[in-house]
Amino acid sequence: MKGTVFVLEDDVAISGLIKVSLDMNDISSKTFSTVKDFLYALVSETPDVALLDIMLPDGSGLDVLKYVKEKHPNVCCIMLSALGKEEDKVHGLSLGADDYVSKPFSVLELTARINAALRRNRALNKKLSVGDLEINLDTMEVFLSGNRLELNRKEFELLKYFMKNAGRVLSREELLTEIWGYEQGETRTLDNHVSRLRKLGVHNLETVFGIGYKFTV
Repeated sequence: MKGTVFVLEDDVAISGLIKVSLDMNDISSKTFSTVKDFLYALVSETPDVALLDIMLPDGSGLDVLKYVKEKHPNVCCIMLSALGKEEDKVHGLSLGADDYVSKPFSVLELTARINAALRRNRALNKKLSVGDLEINLDTMEVFLSGNRLELNRKEFELLKYFMKNAGRVLSREELLTEIWGYEQGETRTLDNHVSRLRKLGVHNLETVFGIGYKFTV
């Protein structure tokens, strides 16, 4: 799959048509008709692209846009709206939207825009950065305030997973499975690695007692 797209659109016919087009282009997608369902899914998975209708039954896509950009700034957000006036587009773009598509639209053109967004994301995703912490995924180098941190492979993989899931509460079981490949294991191994990252100056790691850790932004 080329990437994952979340579609927030209350018109089932439109969201269904978009999903069919994305499936044909080998792009994974999930559709949502309410803000509530969209935000619930965002807790456990971060898409590469979010298509956001503006007028929704339980809220505004513009509020969703602000939330996504605050919590997951690397997600490309494309607004879908029948509000096609220039000032509406400018307002959406000023809030952080990466693109704006007016209804009615060509599904082929929309899919082409999504493919372009995914290509840009792949180029950007060679690096992860949160504040003054930066990871180069190609060279496996980590820099904090411009100073290089010397990490072993597991420390690097753990930090990368934390940064990719910034803001989420990650259970010990999930971290052990994703980084070490086993669900039931010695949690002291994980705790020691977190302690080591903290000693190196990574202070974004918050302990969530009884559950695991959260990388704060």
